[in-house]
Amino acid sequence: MSKIKVYNISENVDKHVAENKNREVTPTQDIYNADFETAISATKFGKFNILLFLLVIPAGCTFMLETTTMSYVFPAAHCDLDLSLNDRGFLNAITFTGMISSSFMWGFLCDTLGRKRLMVIGYLLDAVFVIMSSFSQNYTFLLIFKFLGGFIINGHYCFNCLFIGISLLQISFTGSVTWAILPQKIVITLFNNSVVLRPWNLFLLVCAIPSLVSGIIFIFMPESPKFLMTVGRNEEALAVFRTVYALNTGNNKQNFPIQTLLDETKTEGREMQKHGGHITAGRSKTQALREGFQQIKPLCFPPHLKHIILVCCMQSLIMSGANTLRLWLPQIFQAISDYEYYNNGSTASLCDMLEALETSTQSDICYVNFSPTVYVNTIIVASVTIFGFAVVGSLINKLGKKTLLGILAFSGGMCAMSMYFAQNTAVVVVLSSLFLSAGGIAGNVLLTIIIDLFPTSLRVVTISLVLMFGPLASMTGNLVFPLLLSLGCAPPFFTLGCALIVCSFLVMILPNTERKALN
Repeated sequence: MSKIKVYNISENVDKHVAENKNREVTPTQDIYNADFETAISATKFGKFNILLFLLVIPAGCTFMLETTTMSYVFPAAHCDLDLSLNDRGFLNAITFTGMISSSFMWGFLCDTLGRKRLMVIGYLLDAVFVIMSSFSQNYTFLLIFKFLGGFIINGHYCFNCLFIGISLLQISFTGSVTWAILPQKIVITLFNNSVVLRPWNLFLLVCAIPSLVSGIIFIFMPESPKFLMTVGRNEEALAVFRTVYALNTGNNKQNFPIQTLLDETKTEGREMQKHGGHITAGRSKTQALREGFQQIKPLCFPPHLKHIILVCCMQSLIMSGANTLRLWLPQIFQAISDYEYYNNGSTASLCDMLEALETSTQSDICYVNFSPTVYVNTIIVASVTIFGFAVVGSLINKLGKKTLLGILAFSGGMCAMSMYFAQNTAVVVVLSSLFLSAGGIAGNVLLTIIIDLFPTSLRVVTISLVLMFGPLASMTGNLVFPLLLSLGCAPPFFTLGCALIVCSFLVMILPNTERKALN
C-alpha cells in the first residue's frame, strides 16, 4: 500500500494522529490530509457546541423515560388494567426484553444508515410507540407497545450514557409531572366510548414529547463527520466541519484551515492489522457483518477473555440490583402511602407496610390512593443520586477507580439489606436513596475501568457488549422481584443486596489499571 502524504507532518500515520491531538491550528495555516482530531479541533468551541448540548437534552431523557414510566403508572393504572404483581414485573421487564432482541442489529444499522438517519428514524418511531401505548386499553396492548419501544430505544442506549446527569434530572422532572397529572380526575372518551383515556394514559402521552422533539431536531442536524470520513465521504465531512467552524467562530466557511481530509478507508492502524479488522467504504452488508465478528473475535481469546467475562458479570450484578429497585420503588412508596392512609398516618416497619402491596392485588375491591408523598419521595431519591454523581468526581482520583467501585458496591449492597430492618418511612427513603446512588455511580465507574482495561481498538465493541448485559440483568431482576416478594419481605432486599456485595468481591480480581498507559 502506498504511503499517505501528509502536509508538513511525518508520513507515519499513527505518529500523525498522535501529534495532531494536541496541535493548535491557527486560521493562517492550510493543512492537507488532516485526520478527524485535527479537523474537529480546528472548528473551535462555540455556538454550535452549546446548541448541540441543549438539543440533546430531550434525547438524553428519552431512554430513561422509556424504561421508567411504567413504574410511575402502576399505582394509578393497576385497577384499570387489573394488574397483578407478576403483570407489573412483566411490564417493567418487557422494555429490556425489546432492547435485548435488537442488540446486534443497531451496530449494523449505524454503519448502513448513518448516525443522523438512525437518530431521526429511531426517535420518531419511539414517539409513535409511546403514543400508541398511551391509547392502550388493556394489559396485552400495553405490553406489545412497551416491547416495541424497547426494541427501538436500544439504538440510543450508548448515546444515553453520555448524558446520565440529564437523565437523572429527568427522573426528578418525571416525578413532578406525575404528581401534576395522575391525581387529576380526567376521563376522555373517544370513538363512541371504545377508547377511554384516563390520567395515566395522558401521562404516557406527555412522555412521547421528548422522543418526538428529538426526532424532529435531528432532521436538521448534520451527519456525523466521523462517520462520513469512515465510509470515504470526505467532501461531505469537510462541508460539515466548515459549517461548524463558521457557526463557532463567525468567520467565513472558506477560512477553515483544513483543505483536505485523511482518507481513512486506506488507513490500517497497527491495532486493526493485529486483530484482523479494517474499515472500507461502500462495504456490503455481508462485509459489515463479517467485520463486526472480526472485532468481537479477540475478546474470545486470552488475555481478554477472562476480563470480558469478569466485567460482564459485574455489570449484570450492578444493573440487576439498581434497575430492579429503581423500577419498583414507586410501588414500594405507594404501599407505604396506603398503609399510612389506612392507619391514620402512623408508620411501621417496611415489611408491615409492604403487606398493603400484596393485599391490593388480592382484594376484590380495587382502590387507588393518590398521595403526593409517593412522588416527593421519588424526587428525593433522584436528587440524592444527582448529588452523588457530583461528589464522586472529586473522590475518584483520590481513591482510585477500583477502590471506589468496591466501596460503592459493598455499601450499596449493605443499604439494600438494611431496608429489611427499616422501621419507618424516613429510613426507607434514606436507604433506597443511598442504594440507588451507589449502584448508579458504580455502573459508570465500571465503564471507566473498562476503558483502561482494554486496548483502543477493542473499547467500543467491549463497552457495547457490556452494556448489552445491563438490559438482560434488568429484565431478569424485574421478573424475579415479584416472585421474591411473594416469598416474604427478606428475600427481595437480601437478593438485591447480595448482588452488589458479590460485585464488590469481584472487584478484587480486576487488574490494577490506574497507571496503565493508554494503548
